Amino acid sequence: MAKQKFYVVWEGKQPGVYGTWAECQAQTDHYTGAKYKSYESRAAADAAYKAGWKGNWGTGASSASGSSKGKPAASRGRSASVETSAEIDYDSISVDVGTRGNPGPVEYKGVDTQTGDIIFSCGPIKKGTNNLGEFLAIVHALALLKKEGSSRTVYSDSVNAMKWVKQKKVATTLPRDASTEEIWILIDRAERWLQSNTYDNKLLKWQTKVWGEIKADYGRK
Repeated sequence: MAKQKFYVVWEGKQPGVYGTWAECQAQTDHYTGAKYKSYESRAAADAAYKAGWKGNWGTGASSASGSSKGKPAASRGRSASVETSAEIDYDSISVDVGTRGNPGPVEYKGVDTQTGDIIFSCGPIKKGTNNLGEFLAIVHALALLKKEGSSRTVYSDSVNAMKWVKQKKVATTLPRDASTEEIWILIDRAERWLQSNTYDNKLLKWQTKVWGEIKADYGRK
């Protein structure tokens, strides 16, 4: 059973501390400049709420993101090849995946980072993994933006999926069989798109520790 998280909303429809992602999302969707973040305990969430968002959200919590204060930078350590940013670019699409087991049924969606409005969704796909679903979501977003001639940024919270997009090929142990045929058809198509198309959109890592759950989150953690 997933450990419960607590969500602090500093700026939203009704600021406060909430015990579920659904409650937090209800206060932040369609709210311009919403500021929220998840915590592992009620005590930590209460303390952060009382302290205010400065020092707990965005650039004020640069130590949590591992980036230089106030400067866009590539993230350090194991995700060194993945780009991130010091502040949220709200002119963007955020993507995420929802699964029931890993591997298991997979669905994904892309939402407007500013409003939370769903831009596209897919699934459930019969069987796949978190990273494969995230990979498909990123490519879906990039292909849609290219078709629209849009320069919007794409955010993902999956380092592996972002690396696969850059490499234009997935690296997965998921077997090809009757149960995974559906997702492999989509993967093959996505890889072909990456190999035959270019894009100028920024693909950035969502900083969950700093900004809270990504806007497209399914709330199943």
